[in-house]
Parts: sequence; structure tokens; C-alpha cells
Amino acid sequence: MDKAKSRIWELDALRGFCILWVIVVHLVFDLGTFLGVPLRLGPVFTAIQSYGGTVFVVLSGLCATLGHRSFRRGAVVFGCGMAITLVTLGMTRLGLADSSIVIWFGVLHLLGVCMMLYPLLRRLPTGMLAGLGAAMVLAGYWLLQRRFDVQWLFPLGVVSHTFQSSDYFPLLPHLGWFMLGVVLGRTAYAGRTTRFPNAPAQAAPLRFLQACGRHSLWIYLAHQPLLYGLIWLIGLLR
Repeated sequence: MDKAKSRIWELDALRGFCILWVIVVHLVFDLGTFLGVPLRLGPVFTAIQSYGGTVFVVLSGLCATLGHRSFRRGAVVFGCGMAITLVTLGMTRLGLADSSIVIWFGVLHLLGVCMMLYPLLRRLPTGMLAGLGAAMVLAGYWLLQRRFDVQWLFPLGVVSHTFQSSDYFPLLPHLGWFMLGVVLGRTAYAGRTTRFPNAPAQAAPLRFLQACGRHSLWIYLAHQPLLYGLIWLIGLLR
């Protein structure tokens, strides 16, 4: 079967929408940080900025149930996350930004670890997976309200008063959201086929979103250097 035709179009489209929204969020951040141009785009922007990442993590858990070679893909994604950490550290060393720009455990670190753990998670019964996932979500949001005198447990969500990371997706609560996405994949997509067979999936806007979704990792890696270069150019012109 043709690989492109075997994909579930609405999942690719939703992933594409999420990655495009990430670009918008980062553009707003860059304009404010590097050019001093604060933009206020209303409650809809704020809501998607706050919860869009969670949607992306749940979607990743769902898609893990449909794919193959999860550990290998997770290692690649985690490696990309570490590359971003090194780049942002380099920016601070070169004086291009302050230390708040460093990404210590962002969305790629998180998704990489989740995908590498998936071969273990898939052995759990669906009910147990749902219960553990919900417990991790609750524990994670409890931890986010607290600070501790430790420096090295930040991947779990245990952070000190001085911890900063410009993109931060700790395992608690987000591993829980990933697990709930796995539950959703086992139930809503148990048949491994689209839930919207009569939708106009070949319409141009949806095809564009699907293409973005299929290449979301590479778009994520490329967009910030391009945005930074654009902001730098605008700064020179100003």
C-alpha cells in the first residue's frame, strides 16, 4: 500500500496546524524579545499558546499506536532536542541572547523520551495506562506550582527557584498526556483508519496542513533559525 495513502489525514492535518501555530507563537516571542515589539493577539491566541503544546503531546501519543520503530524515532527526536540545547547555549556564549533563551528540556526532548518509552508503555492494559496517565497529569500540575532545592530533576518537573528554560515540557505532567494519547489511539483509532471518511481531505488547505504535519519535525528545526534571521534583518533595516 502507498505510504501516503495509508496515513490518517486528520491526524496529519492537526499536527500541521499545531506546528504552524508554534511558528506564530515563536514569531510573537521573537518580536517581543529581540525587537521590543510586544503583540497582544487576544484570548484565542493565549488559549492556543497555553494548551496547543498539550494537544501536540496527546496527538503524538495517539500516533505512536499507529507507527513503527518508536524507539529509533524517539532517539532521533531527542537528539534533535539536544542539538537545540547546544545551539541556544551557544547563543548565550556568543552574547546573542541571555540565559533565559536556553532550552533545557523542551518539546523535542519530551517527545523523544516518550517515544523511547513507548515500547514499555504498550505492554500495559488500556485501563491501567489511562489511570497512570491521569495520575501523572495531576502530579505534574501539582509540581508546576512548587519549587525545590534541587538542580538536576528538571526533566521530571522538579525545578528550583532559579530554573529557566524558554521551552519547557517536563515529563510530569506531559508523559501523562502522552499516555492518554495512547489510550485515545487504542480506542478511537483502533481500526487504524480515518474517523472522517467523507470530509474533503483533498481540498488545498487541508492538503497543505497534511504536508506540514508529515514534515513537522523538520519544520520545527528549521523555523526558528529562519525566524531569527528574519528578525535580525528587520532589526538592521530599522
